[in-house]
Amino acid sequence: MTNVITPKKSLAVNPLKQSQPLGAALAFLGLKGMMPLFHGSQGCTAFAKVFLVRHFRESIPLATTAMTEVSTILGGEENIEQAILALVDRAKPELIGLLTTGLTETRGDDMKGILKSFRANHPELLDLPIIFASTPDYQGSLQDGYATAVESCVSADYGVNSVADSQQVTILAGSLLSPGDVEEIKEIVAAFGLTPLVLPDLSGSLDGHLEDEYQTVTSGGTSLTQLQSLPNSLFTLALGESMRPAATILQERFHTDYQVFPSLAGLEAVDQFLWKLSQISGVPVPPKYLRQRRQLQDAMLDTHFYFGGKRIAIALEPDLLYQTSWLLQSMGTEIIAAVTTTKSAILEDLPLETVIIGDLEDLENLLGDNPVDLLITNSQGKTLAQKRQCPLYRLGYPIFDRLGNNQRCLVGYRGTMQFLFDVGNVFLESEINH
Repeated sequence: MTNVITPKKSLAVNPLKQSQPLGAALAFLGLKGMMPLFHGSQGCTAFAKVFLVRHFRESIPLATTAMTEVSTILGGEENIEQAILALVDRAKPELIGLLTTGLTETRGDDMKGILKSFRANHPELLDLPIIFASTPDYQGSLQDGYATAVESCVSADYGVNSVADSQQVTILAGSLLSPGDVEEIKEIVAAFGLTPLVLPDLSGSLDGHLEDEYQTVTSGGTSLTQLQSLPNSLFTLALGESMRPAATILQERFHTDYQVFPSLAGLEAVDQFLWKLSQISGVPVPPKYLRQRRQLQDAMLDTHFYFGGKRIAIALEPDLLYQTSWLLQSMGTEIIAAVTTTKSAILEDLPLETVIIGDLEDLENLLGDNPVDLLITNSQGKTLAQKRQCPLYRLGYPIFDRLGNNQRCLVGYRGTMQFLFDVGNVFLESEINH
């Protein structure tokens, strides 16, 4: 059992985690026709927009209630009303994702009361879904905010979709998955004759594609029609431990059984996923994936010479840390230091003795004078990697100094192979240079 330590520092010296509102906005961006609306100052929204634009290199639709000093004191009801009406008039969203920030959470705005009053004052907008998520940025992390937004999505009432698909399965895609990961998972599920309803579906909105016309809202993702059909799913596949609460909500609301898959990388993890799909569909594993499995086995043989005995330091969000650390452990590496961003039950089941909930300074202190062969974290770890004279493998959010974050796939048999080759080549190049 892993020992989880929370340092009692008064501030983050070299920050690792991102805020809850940012995570919630990311989840909302996986819905089609969506406009995420930050209830807070303009600066909160501007930071999130710049962050997401740099990572995905796409135009990101975000809006703000633009709270000022005066409106913060008097209350934000009028700002929310004006913001929603302006969005309906100009952007014409199919859904609005309303999320709070540290400013408005500290003030204590009665968000449920404000929305109830808005509905009463504007009955013409009763059919516009407004999904609310409470996401104070003074606690939690990107993963927490993302999970909260997904829970709000599955808790909302969208009406009834009369067209039922008897082979539909709900896939709750955790924050550890990139748009490329989601695309691969959809392809795998469809190969079993099942219809994947992915929530949120970043592969449709942030996959990096050109539209014929400028879009003021998200052009792809989980549609309102799909959200209405949530009660019709055969089963729920929750990808990432942080998706468990949302899966539980679906079970309580619609009596849909679920299974949580904390990892989709590595031979055993992907085997379990495909076996479950085979059980749900009654279809044997397609030959395509049997061949990919043999290819992964060969890739593991080819690369294990370079992984064995390597000393690795990791700093990632809990779900991604779990997936990455177990895959590396299966390849014979030694994880000598690990830091994460927030509390999670999954942290107690890591293949290491201790994990710290902290920042990159904590990771540096953990390393001490010990040699390290590889650092795995986001682009913020570049300075630490240079200081320790070790290579950096970029993973998580943000990655602003590499291209292709939209299409990157590191799950399934194919994605696991790509990860092993990527990291193996880093080790191989390091050996050549030394």
